[in-house]
Amino acid sequence: MEISIAIDGPAGAGKSTIAKMIGKKFNLMYINTGSMYRAVTLKAMDANISENNVHDLVKLVGSLEMHFVEDSLYVNNEDLTNMINMPNISNNVSKYAAVPEIREILVKLQKDIAKKFNVIMDGRDIGTVVLKEAPFKFYLTASSEERAKRRYEELMSKGIKVDYNTILNDIIKRDFIDTHREVNPLTKASDAVEIDSSDLDIDGVVNVIVSYINSNI
Repeated sequence: MEISIAIDGPAGAGKSTIAKMIGKKFNLMYINTGSMYRAVTLKAMDANISENNVHDLVKLVGSLEMHFVEDSLYVNNEDLTNMINMPNISNNVSKYAAVPEIREILVKLQKDIAKKFNVIMDGRDIGTVVLKEAPFKFYLTASSEERAKRRYEELMSKGIKVDYNTILNDIIKRDFIDTHREVNPLTKASDAVEIDSSDLDIDGVVNVIVSYINSNI
């Protein structure tokens, strides 16, 4: 059976963790589109290319070969999974993700993958742009305070010293950039099921989504 699932939502809503779990339940290829933008951000910052230098950014992205192995993103055969989840990347990714030329390149790549495989993708514009025809679309959200708390606990558990208020302010800033960018802003698809996870744990959200899919297959 062919199936594709789109999961959208703001930073820190738990999209990646939830998408991975659902992907395993339905034997789908999991594509974390946010990590692709993070990889571009990492490589651009390493090369001192600003988000305003579109020419060099496009050239850089053209030199990157990206593929997923289970939960890890490999770029030019290097596993960048840990590096792209550091706070300095989180704080800058929205700027690079807002560049229209970069979005165009990565959206095409994401669409090409979806044509070849049964996928579950999470990001900011999956249900509205990348997988517009997906039979299952979900929009995950939670209060900015709850999302900041989750991100804070996640980073602290990894031994990364962070400040809660700094993370909260960064999330609020990212929400504004993501929802106000000119090209493919973060928005809920009209046919997406919205789930507020402020008072739900990960398993609770997964159960809601799995039950919905099973009752509509």
